[in-house]
Amino acid sequence: MRIAQVAPLFESVPPKMYGGTERVVSILTEELVRAGNDVTLFASGDSITSANLVSVCPEALRLTQCIDPIAHHVVMIEKVFEQRHDFDVIHFHIDHLQYSMCRRERVPNITTLHGRLDIPDLAALFQKFDDAPVVSISDSQRDPLPWLNWQATVYHGLPKNQYSLGDGQGGYLAFLGRISPEKGIDQAIEIATRVGMPLRIAAKIDRADREYFETVVRPLLKNPLVDYIGEIGYPEKNEFLGNAAALLFPINWPEPFGLVMIESLACGTPVIAYPRGSVPEILEHGRSGLLVKDATAAVTAVDSIPKISRAECRHRFEERFSATRMAENYLALYQKLIRIPEPFELTDGVSVG
Repeated sequence: MRIAQVAPLFESVPPKMYGGTERVVSILTEELVRAGNDVTLFASGDSITSANLVSVCPEALRLTQCIDPIAHHVVMIEKVFEQRHDFDVIHFHIDHLQYSMCRRERVPNITTLHGRLDIPDLAALFQKFDDAPVVSISDSQRDPLPWLNWQATVYHGLPKNQYSLGDGQGGYLAFLGRISPEKGIDQAIEIATRVGMPLRIAAKIDRADREYFETVVRPLLKNPLVDYIGEIGYPEKNEFLGNAAALLFPINWPEPFGLVMIESLACGTPVIAYPRGSVPEILEHGRSGLLVKDATAAVTAVDSIPKISRAECRHRFEERFSATRMAENYLALYQKLIRIPEPFELTDGVSVG
């Protein structure tokens, strides 16, 4: 099958450090190539892939003095449709910029929506393009817009050999991902402080969250139990998560998926999380994590960490969140799209996650 993967340009594919969407696109692309498909990846020029790379800009926009990222994405969309006859299906990961072109071109396409959908501005846009076929990354992600043309829910996946089972003997709690109000870093610090257990923080700070970091988070880092180590990539993540007793995930927003949760499970590390957004779909309470309603409940849950089998956490990752499973589900969806001559006539959603 001839497949185009269209990635965001903010990070390379795969990202050098943090970058959830770009990491997923990279993993999916490599799995599709490994399965014998002819894959073209539209991404930044510093991307590394075994697919055919079409470079849109020399390097990831986050590494440059980019002022208008939309301009680069418009150029990419034009390049994609210049080559549209070379593909059996085009898979977009860039939200909604391509919708108008997709409506006017006769090529099977699908868009995975990677972000939150409870933003009021999105309602008018999706009402206008309610025929566009889309994929959710969790069932809960659909809640704000259940009437969209959902084709499937496909959970993210990771290569089984990218992480290994850790023993959790580091004696610390972990926080991994991005420092922002919705990720609950202040809650994580409160939980660790009340437990009296070290907290290691490996997290990215976006420019949009710099003020929040300086005014709210930085003063909290003076706590002797807190060790902020900054943004990390691979293979550092494996050691960081594998040595942790548990990952804290005290989010206060409707998380669409939460890639760090399955990264943690891949290392055998249970997750203590607030049950918002996708969390109850990803974690199984008492089996791969502990779902708690607030910081007080999280403090109590820390005592229950030894009751969770690290081998079982790893097993549930392999069963539910492998890269192979993700690629197979997307391939099944592509085949469905190709069999139907008018891609926007798709109406029946099917959960393959």
